[in-house]
Amino acid sequence: MDHIANQPLPTIRRRSGLSTPTQIYVALRDAIVRVDLAPGRQLSENELAGQMGVSRTPVREALARLRDERLVEVVPQLGTFVARIIPAAVADAQFVREALECAAIRLAAENAGADDLRGLEENLRGQERARDDGDREVFYLLDDAFHKAICDLSRHPTVWLVSQRAKSHLNRVRRLSLEAEGYLPEMIEEHREVVAAIAAHDPDRAELALRYHLRQALRELPRIRAERPDFFPQELP
Repeated sequence: MDHIANQPLPTIRRRSGLSTPTQIYVALRDAIVRVDLAPGRQLSENELAGQMGVSRTPVREALARLRDERLVEVVPQLGTFVARIIPAAVADAQFVREALECAAIRLAAENAGADDLRGLEENLRGQERARDDGDREVFYLLDDAFHKAICDLSRHPTVWLVSQRAKSHLNRVRRLSLEAEGYLPEMIEEHREVVAAIAAHDPDRAELALRYHLRQALRELPRIRAERPDFFPQELP
C-alpha cells in the first residue's frame, strides 16, 4: 500500500435520526463517495470510533456493510482500506443508472405539470449560481436533486432508491469529474435540454437527451485515471 493509506483521517460527522450503526455507515459512505476518504486509505476501527464518539461495534458493523457494497476491502495481514476505483464497477453502476433513469424520464415527460417544470427550472437556476460561485459541492447536491425530481415524476419512488444504492462507485467519478474545466457549464446545458424535452411532453426526445447526458459521466474517467493513478488498482481485473 502507498502513502494514501496513512493520510490523516478527515472529519466525519454522524447524522441524527438513525440508529448508531446506520449513522456510522451513512457518514462513512458519504465520505467515501465525496472522496474525503481517498481510495486506498487505511481505515482503523479505533480511530474511527474515537473521532465519532462511539464504540468499535457500530463501526465494525458499518464497515461490514461497506465491504458488501465493495466500497471497502479487507487485505489479510494489512487491514481494511477504502476500495480503489474499479472501472468495471463504475460501468456496472452506469448501466443500472441509465436503465432506470431513462425508463423514468419517459413517464416524467408524460406526467410533468406546470409546478413540476417550475421546480426543475428553479433547480437549474441554483446550478447556475453554484457554477458562478465555483461551489462544486452545492452543484453536486443540486445535480442529484435534479435527477431525483425526474425519477419522482415517474411516480415510482423506488426508482431513485435503487439507483442510489447501485451507483456509489460511479458517484466517486462524478465527484472527481467536477474538477474538469468546462464540465459544469456543459452539464447545465445538457440539463436544460432534458427539461425542454420534458416540457414538450416528448418521451423520445427526453430519453435521448438524458441518455446522452448520463453517458457524459464516464468521459472524464481516462483523465482521472491518468492524473490520479493511485486511486485505481495497479492491475485491473
